[in-house]
Amino acid sequence: MKYMLLIHNRPGFVDDLTEEERTALFADVDQIMGELTRSGEFVGGQALADPSTARTVRGVDGRPAVTDGPFAESKEQFAGYVEVDCESVERAVEIAASWPDVRFGGAMEVRAVMHDGGAEM
Repeated sequence: MKYMLLIHNRPGFVDDLTEEERTALFADVDQIMGELTRSGEFVGGQALADPSTARTVRGVDGRPAVTDGPFAESKEQFAGYVEVDCESVERAVEIAASWPDVRFGGAMEVRAVMHDGGAEM
């Protein structure tokens, strides 16, 4: 089953870390990515640009309205994702729990990726 691990974090949180913490964070990400690649569980993933570069499109009075920035006022923003293909949701949660951003106040949302039939809903 494929799972999307959605990374949520405070914009710019890495800038608040010491050089040692930043080095450890990126080393931990590299380690996890290596493990997932070797196990065959890694499907893909990307970091996202700063939320200040985002645009949000909503329907207002039946017409699209575009605003600058992310869709919600919150402390954390969607920062990137990792897609994994693993045996169970428990394994996907285990991977998410080991993600270094979680140690620095971030959150990982684990969601099943739907197949064409949509039976996962």
